[in-house]
Amino acid sequence: MSYTKEDIFALAEEEDVEFIRLQFSDMFGAMKNLAITRRELGKALKNRCMFDGSLIDGFARIEESDMYLHPDTNTFVTFPWRPQQGKVARLLCDIYRPDGSRFEGDPRFILQKAVKHAEEAGYTFKVGVSGEFFLFNTDENGAPTTETFERAGYFDVAPIDTGENARRDMILALEDMGFEIESSQHEIAPGQHSIKFHYTEAEEAADRIMTFKFAVKTIARRHGLHATFMPKPKTGVPGSGMHINMSLHRDGENVLKDSSAEDGLSAEARYFIGGLMEHITGMTAILNPIVNSYKRLLSGLEGAPVYAAWSFSNRTPLIRIPASGEENTRIELRSPDSASNPYLALALCLEAGLDGILNRINPPAPVEGNLFRMSEEDRNQMGIRHLPANLGEALNALEKDSFVRGILGNEVSEKYLFARRKEFADYCAHVSSWETEKYLYRI
Repeated sequence: MSYTKEDIFALAEEEDVEFIRLQFSDMFGAMKNLAITRRELGKALKNRCMFDGSLIDGFARIEESDMYLHPDTNTFVTFPWRPQQGKVARLLCDIYRPDGSRFEGDPRFILQKAVKHAEEAGYTFKVGVSGEFFLFNTDENGAPTTETFERAGYFDVAPIDTGENARRDMILALEDMGFEIESSQHEIAPGQHSIKFHYTEAEEAADRIMTFKFAVKTIARRHGLHATFMPKPKTGVPGSGMHINMSLHRDGENVLKDSSAEDGLSAEARYFIGGLMEHITGMTAILNPIVNSYKRLLSGLEGAPVYAAWSFSNRTPLIRIPASGEENTRIELRSPDSASNPYLALALCLEAGLDGILNRINPPAPVEGNLFRMSEEDRNQMGIRHLPANLGEALNALEKDSFVRGILGNEVSEKYLFARRKEFADYCAHVSSWETEKYLYRI
């Protein structure tokens, strides 16, 4: 929806909006906001709302901390779960410096630059996402647990799927906020759910991912549940991913398809895949940004990708082509999880694909066999690389990939590497209950 400033004033009046949240993303993809009342809306729409950037992860040093929120009027929406009188609305914001220049560390700006690069090359990048999450019980104090009463599995329905009502309310709320929901389902593990929303252009898709996570957590809380997008919250069950389905368009036509080709893929599609394959190791620290991300990838449960390969119908590789030779031809990247910052994740996917197209990077041959059942020798002969096995390996790969760091910019690259290395060092130094149980009495 496209709104002018005058539209925002009118909507706030008509819908009895009393509070407006000025929202933005930090470096790690956490939603932040400054809440204002309606009487301050004029100030906000004149881009005069300021905050201390030194207190936001990865934003600024204390001596250059003043930053300004510039609301994107097209993102105005009211929260359907809030009171009908004195409603609450939100505006997503871009971050600016006091001199009026864009803040280079704003994740939304990094994606906007990638989108502009694609436009200059004649392309429009569209994205559809399937977001997986767990619904867990809370304890008597309302704190989250990792327990669930349900025992439902893949595609099960109520009454076995006790989270169905919560999931329905999530969908209704998201639709009220302008989402087009394509499908929803119970996933494989007890308490695990998935909601897939319709594809849209990249910046709007990233905005929607942020809104989706916020809405799901809020609605879950209203049902007495805790929603988590943690990639691997429990041992022995599949983790939660965030598969990214990508298509590239020129003049309204999907350039990934070529009906005359035997496999239905255009040369541009192959080059796009080649670019993703070329940079996937360096991208992994952004797509799978936390220690826990690698518990999901290492498990290999239900096709969680471990190897850098691509395929048409096989679900074990990193990249899959769900439909080719048709208008909905798309490239599905299966490794990302919802702990990632969607703005950075989509910016890297787009720029890597464009690099493949502009430099005619051919991907290796597609792999149709089950990668988990192949021997290491067979995989090596086919040139199939293993994705980083832990956050430390992923950060080393990011540091070595000057292309990926160039897309992120120095502002984000340096601060991201520093913060995540500290997190990984803390993890390595921590003595877990598993270690105590395994070794305390034996050694």
